Amino acid sequence: MHLGFFLGWAGLWTVFGRASRTALEIAFGAMAAVALFVFFYEEPALRRKFGADYEEYWRRVPRWLPRVRGWHKA
Repeated sequence: MHLGFFLGWAGLWTVFGRASRTALEIAFGAMAAVALFVFFYEEPALRRKFGADYEEYWRRVPRWLPRVRGWHKA
């Protein structure tokens, strides 16, 4: 979701000719902040809330890139 959001904005900047170094630096800074939030807050909170179910999900589903095939809990 986060990666798609960034790519969507980058595409709009390109289409409308508004891409600039400053815009890209801000976007990459925002992506870094989101990555830190996910790594240090969101994932530990989900581990506490869902335990082993989340651990299994986390092992099978990549963090940033989408899967080609769906995942179903065994």
